[in-house]
Amino acid sequence: MILSIESSCDDSSIAITKIENNELVFHKKISQEKEHACYGGVVPELASRLHAIDLPNILEETKPYLNDLKAVAVTNQPGLSVTLLEGIAMAKTIAISKNIPLIPVHHLKGHIYSLFIEKEAILPLLVLLISGGHTQIIRVESLEKMTILATSIDDSVGESFDKTAKMMGLGYPGGPVIEQLALKGDENAFSFPVPLRNSKLIAFSLSGLKNAVRLAIESLGGTENLTEQNRSDIAASFQKAVKLHLLQKSKKVFADEQIKDFAIVGGASANLYIRNAYEKLCAEFGKTLHTAPLEFCSDNAAMIGRYAVEAYKKELFTDPYEIDIVHTKKRQSGTLL
Repeated sequence: MILSIESSCDDSSIAITKIENNELVFHKKISQEKEHACYGGVVPELASRLHAIDLPNILEETKPYLNDLKAVAVTNQPGLSVTLLEGIAMAKTIAISKNIPLIPVHHLKGHIYSLFIEKEAILPLLVLLISGGHTQIIRVESLEKMTILATSIDDSVGESFDKTAKMMGLGYPGGPVIEQLALKGDENAFSFPVPLRNSKLIAFSLSGLKNAVRLAIESLGGTENLTEQNRSDIAASFQKAVKLHLLQKSKKVFADEQIKDFAIVGGASANLYIRNAYEKLCAEFGKTLHTAPLEFCSDNAAMIGRYAVEAYKKELFTDPYEIDIVHTKKRQSGTLL
């Protein structure tokens, strides 16, 4: 079995995965959303202190499996440095004390493999990754060959949902709140601009849309003067603009890519409004849509473990004395993930 650890942001998670059949035999995640909600976003130092408490408590529950471990895997990029260190410290300790291999895992590759938890991988695959930190379309040809076809030039989808919720005086995280409010709103109430609509650039941009939301709120007298219907209409109109933006750029990629399997992953992929829109788009282009179970859309160790199973078979190990955080720069389209 492989023990996997995820601590890239504000979720403490550990999983145990069988190598021979991908079975997830243990998985637990402790969310810190309540602790960070009062600050309107994640406070890195607080997240790190909570990981230092929660990860050992979860590890205690894995004792029945520890003698069967063949490797330990841990997220080492990208993420918050102070939180990644908590998971890495634990992984190094386990690997050295048990004399087993250590597998470093790229967090975004973990999200891609969330599609295959307790399943065999389906490759090649086109993937739309939408999360709090990233918005990308990736061509996945193999475990080691993943090419970024389009990426955000500023804000991510998840961040834009969070900031829109914050501007309306709503809670954190903003994605679920906006999605629920939108169900009661008129998506045509506000004519928010669709980013890069007239641009040939195959990329994503949410900063202009976010500013349009801010101006709309100001025109209504500011956050404190918004009615419940105002908030619902803004949420619905904002969500519609995000959807149209994602679809427009995805269509351009679909026109050039012959791969028939397409997937949406990442925390924001739990948005059913966006999922439904992509079901229609995939039907139009003759592609098959794949999505991860809702419980595995946000950060979790099960996806890290599923990737690690494939990495273990290829012996993609690292020296536990040498592993450290990889400070990743923003990758442009055309580069390998």
